[in-house]
Amino acid sequence: MRFLSIVRINENSGLQPSEQLMSDMGKLLEEVTRAGVMLDTAGLRPTSEGVRVRLSHGKISVVDGPFTEAKEVIGGYALMETKSMEEAIHWTERFLKIHGDEWDITCEVRQMETHP
Repeated sequence: MRFLSIVRINENSGLQPSEQLMSDMGKLLEEVTRAGVMLDTAGLRPTSEGVRVRLSHGKISVVDGPFTEAKEVIGGYALMETKSMEEAIHWTERFLKIHGDEWDITCEVRQMETHP
């Protein structure tokens, strides 16, 4: 089964990943990849560099970032192939734990639709 773990952050927190966090993250990603679980993962650039494209009542609008009305934004994702939701949660918890106490991060784990 494929799962998408969507990482939600407060991009205005001012926190930047430390060298230790980046090192720990690299080790975890290596482990998850070796286990055959990680299909793809990436962090996202700040909303100040993005745009929102919206369809509303047949009209398209494009709005430049940043998106200040959003308390949490998607800061990254992990696409995983696991045997169960429980396993996807396990790897997501491992990802969260290496961040330590100062971070406030939410990951939304959702199973992806499969097509025949």
